[in-house]
Amino acid sequence: MKYGKAIHLTLIAGLLAGAAPLASAADEGSPYVRIGADYSSGKYGLDTRTNIWDVPLSVGYKGSAWSASLTVPYLHVSGPANVIPGIGVVSNTNPQGRGRGRGGAGAVVTTPSTTLSGTASGIGDVVAQATYHAIENRDAGFGLDLTGRIKFGTASADKGLGTGKSDYTGAVDLYKTLGAAWTAFGGVAYTDFGSSSYIRLNNVWSANAGIDHAFGQGDSAGLYLFYQERAADTAYARREATLYFNHKVSEHWGLRGYVLGGFADGSPDYGAGMSARFSF
Repeated sequence: MKYGKAIHLTLIAGLLAGAAPLASAADEGSPYVRIGADYSSGKYGLDTRTNIWDVPLSVGYKGSAWSASLTVPYLHVSGPANVIPGIGVVSNTNPQGRGRGRGGAGAVVTTPSTTLSGTASGIGDVVAQATYHAIENRDAGFGLDLTGRIKFGTASADKGLGTGKSDYTGAVDLYKTLGAAWTAFGGVAYTDFGSSSYIRLNNVWSANAGIDHAFGQGDSAGLYLFYQERAADTAYARREATLYFNHKVSEHWGLRGYVLGGFADGSPDYGAGMSARFSF
């Protein structure tokens, strides 16, 4: 575990550190600001439903050689203390979890079948991400990206908004154009989840694949499939399908909407969201 974490920390630190010198290179791109609203609902293998509102605010830069972003989400979660946003149901022994009051005798629950529920709001896990566009062959319509991502443990563990620990992810993504309008894409990632004394998590592999269709004038739509191994011995794998639509309103403004369906107890049953992006 320690060896694997060292590899990912080195990879991510290198990508984030490399963003600064790349910024001074000839890199056609622009900074942007994006705000969104996401809703999801699911039982995650339990009897009680968990509803999650996520309002993320992102600032970033997208260029031809590299891209980077920083996202700060605001969460509102209603449901069992054993369901953690982005992870699913886990064995959460924190006595101050949602629906558990302030702890005390008999307050600690150690099984993932807990139905005690509560509502909590607050800042979620802040995410910093840097992507190096390692290959971009326009003649062949092929590209390959290397991404490092750090999800800082800023979400309150006592409120059940997160684990209170940081996660580290390294990812490889590629795409291939299929004619003038279609693009196939996919990738793999490895995440080193941070564990606490209340929540023990495993490191996991994930994969994604999808297809995108461009309509011209900057509009596009597509299908995105996602799979992730279970993040804990008491958790479940994630399997999700997302339909999305991107609309270019003007030179600077863009809108994105999506609907999501989950096909495993590690995923929400359904979800939807929208975001607006302003590029400078």
